[in-house]
Amino acid sequence: MPKLTPIKSVLHRTFDGQIKSATISRTCSDKYYISVLVEEEINTLPKNDTIIGIDLGLKEFAITSNGQKYENPRTLKKYEKQYKRAQRRLSRKQKKSSNRNKQRKKLAKIHEKIANIRKDYLHKLSREIVNENQVIISEDLNVKGMIKNHKLAQAIADVSWSEFTQYLSYKSEWYGRTYYKIDPFYPSSQLCHICGYKNAETKNLNVREWICPKCGAKHDRDINAAKNILAKGLEDIG
Repeated sequence: MPKLTPIKSVLHRTFDGQIKSATISRTCSDKYYISVLVEEEINTLPKNDTIIGIDLGLKEFAITSNGQKYENPRTLKKYEKQYKRAQRRLSRKQKKSSNRNKQRKKLAKIHEKIANIRKDYLHKLSREIVNENQVIISEDLNVKGMIKNHKLAQAIADVSWSEFTQYLSYKSEWYGRTYYKIDPFYPSSQLCHICGYKNAETKNLNVREWICPKCGAKHDRDINAAKNILAKGLEDIG
């Protein structure tokens, strides 16, 4: 780097292609990173016939139309006590003191750890789904509106649905997949995917299974919703 002597660094990954730029940044925990922008050609994945609908939730993070359920890692909840303890200790430190600065770094490191674990999970899961499926359909969730529910706000923020759908979107574009989001107001949880009967009782999130009064089909709430999302998406795409 200009005006700097050689600096020891840890190379996160190797890359091929033309280097366009490099950006140096510092985190709140006083770690330095160099982000290297590289232009390279990405090879698309071989096409397959697999299509999938995804229902995003809180009990399980993602439920697919073929019945697979991906766990919600609940990263923030796992580190909540540790994070709150560090916050309390910081609040007791004298302002502008060295001890306060040390505690600030400890708190920042916990925050970074939570964010890194969450991102790692989202990247791995999104890549797995993109690798295995040619067409991927999910809901276009109104996260800003949903997070106004104070009882669920922390849990919704922790799952990072918006970030996950962003990963699905750009990875699908890179690797030659189709990713589509249906209308957020489509009642996917209320409809029987077999006969189309609308059951308003499923608005209650405590209803995890229900039997359709019209055709008698027994439904897992989330799998049924994922199948409806898939059908609606394919209908929209045509």
